[in-house]
Amino acid sequence: MTRNLIATAALALALVLGATAPALTQSEEEMQFYPVNAYWTGPYAAGGSAFGGGMIDYMKLLNKRDGGINGVKMFWEKCETQYQNDRIIECYERLKNRGAGMALFHPMSTGGTYSVFERAWEDKIPILTIGYGRTDASDGRVFPYLFPLMTNYWSQNTAKIRFIGSRVGGMENLAGLKIANIYHDSAYGKETIPVLDRQAEMFGFEVHHFPVVHPGLDQKAIWLQVARRYRPDWVILRGWGVMNPTAIKEAQRVGFPRDHMVGVWWSGAEEDTIPAGDAAEGYIAAGFHPSGTDFPVIQDILTYVYDADDGELPRERVGSIYYNRAIVWAIVSTEAIRTAMDMFGDRPVSGEELQQALEKLTLTSERIAALGATGLVPPFSVTCTDHEGGASVMFQQWKNGAWVAISDWIETDQDIVRPMIEASAAAYAAEQGVDIRDCAN
Repeated sequence: MTRNLIATAALALALVLGATAPALTQSEEEMQFYPVNAYWTGPYAAGGSAFGGGMIDYMKLLNKRDGGINGVKMFWEKCETQYQNDRIIECYERLKNRGAGMALFHPMSTGGTYSVFERAWEDKIPILTIGYGRTDASDGRVFPYLFPLMTNYWSQNTAKIRFIGSRVGGMENLAGLKIANIYHDSAYGKETIPVLDRQAEMFGFEVHHFPVVHPGLDQKAIWLQVARRYRPDWVILRGWGVMNPTAIKEAQRVGFPRDHMVGVWWSGAEEDTIPAGDAAEGYIAAGFHPSGTDFPVIQDILTYVYDADDGELPRERVGSIYYNRAIVWAIVSTEAIRTAMDMFGDRPVSGEELQQALEKLTLTSERIAALGATGLVPPFSVTCTDHEGGASVMFQQWKNGAWVAISDWIETDQDIVRPMIEASAAAYAAEQGVDIRDCAN
């Protein structure tokens, strides 16, 4: 899958864009609409094409294997965003009234999340940001229609510091270490600066933040500064797209060991390591799911979708990190839809109904097993107060051309994260005049 991945990713970008929908046996008003806005073109297309294609593949599986969700077929439409905030807003506005109405929206961008969530709140359409987005939206009392599900950025960062602590013999040995945070100079890249600064204060390590200008192809001066002046013990890479392989190659050039680089999960896919060649050997990244095809749900997609020559992507991309992330997103999203149907009836559900279902969404080990996703999706549970869910984080390392898991699931440190979330959410509520919901009722 490795060497062929780059070529097949390039082929995927040439796919014809536009609406893609199943053969209609029901009218659109009788089907559940699912918007698929992603970026099949531009500097981040390798990720965006997998995200969009993977989610469509999962909906095709549900339609072909199960007849949809509880007998309600899915239909969808693609919308190209090029990872640009204004285009994400355009896609939202264009798609929100399709069929019986749009019940959810994936911005697939932290900047896009900030740009669109308030209008979606007004429209009563939940914004799902699984593994990305605005972290303080985890406080559902303040942000009823924004769901940074499973594990948010701040939580992930606490797991990352715990992982580094395990590598240096214990959290007490973090004191005195120097960590360089090399980040994409965007809302996404800046999101974890507050929690990193807080952890540095708590554990006694030093952190220095190094912004990289979009798209991140020119990093020579930054890495010279990192290696020759700052000389960190560890590097956290918070990159995206072409910034990631560039950073890995620059680390090799200046002699920084890749097994002391820990990437965010947007810096931990085959699209980040394969272009870096042998420079990527030993590089580490966080994740909230593994790669691979040895999961029953992925095998079903191959059987029902790809064996029928109906896949959205070249078959070689199935099982890659970004593809599997799309399947995780689709599973969580469609299980929320299923929960809403169980509450309100087997018909297309509205955004307001889905919001209520999301606040009751629980993915147990038993349900995950029934979905064929054991080991692919960790258990988690959402409430009115907690729009995150408390999923754990794992770490993987690039070895001999493949990602290899090197940790168990690591719990996040909510003693650090939750007070910061509540303080930030309360500040937003005060600034915007938002009433804080009483989730006890």
